[in-house]
Amino acid sequence: MTKKDKIMYEYDRIADRKRVDFIAGVLGANLPAGAQVLDVGCGNGVISRHLGRLGFRVTGIDVSERTIEKARSIHPLPNVEFITKSAEDLVAEGSRYDAVICSEVLEHLDNPGSLLDVLYASLKETGTLIVTVPNGHGPRESFVTKPVLRARRRNNWLWRTIVGAKKMFGYSGTTVQSDADNLDHVQFFSRRDLEALSAAHKFRITRFGSANFVEDVFPFSFLAKRVPLLQRMDCALADRLPVEMSGGFFTVWEKR
Repeated sequence: MTKKDKIMYEYDRIADRKRVDFIAGVLGANLPAGAQVLDVGCGNGVISRHLGRLGFRVTGIDVSERTIEKARSIHPLPNVEFITKSAEDLVAEGSRYDAVICSEVLEHLDNPGSLLDVLYASLKETGTLIVTVPNGHGPRESFVTKPVLRARRRNNWLWRTIVGAKKMFGYSGTTVQSDADNLDHVQFFSRRDLEALSAAHKFRITRFGSANFVEDVFPFSFLAKRVPLLQRMDCALADRLPVEMSGGFFTVWEKR
């Protein structure tokens, strides 16, 4: 059994495991011993606990009391704490971190730049910011997320069909990552969008990684959900394609 096989994951999806492995790998390569990590929009605390099990000292924050209560209830660790608090409040307290995680958060915000300004202030001068977001022009957002959001706005027969299908397949509207009440995507980032956004807020992106490819697109998603081998193949394919074709971006940012 390899070292990687011994890692305990709370995620079942291979793409989610790939994401948390990317985050852990970047931190392991860049952080000094005893480094402090901030997980912004931590949701149910999956990433925070994973990093805690690897020995990092982690503070997970979220504005949702519901998600923080759940995070605290699952496998407590002495080196991981969860706080119901905004990033702005941490900055006001003068807290600064060696690394900040912002995973699957920016796409939910009306003004992501405002949060990035806060993260800049929260990060030490030589610190590392890791941002993961869906590819706004990738397969999932183009063929699933955007059409579903349009159907909901129109409240037509297609939307009623989608709602009925979700009920039939037991879709709850929450995820392993978060039990927050609203998980809508309101931002759709391309690679260029992310690079422009980072530059506008005094960051530079030093690394781009890919999530998966078409795993989340129906009808392939229906089969891939049940066959992990297909998920692994899809993630491996994403690594061979141009990053602009991936389902999601894994990125590393540093202060300029």
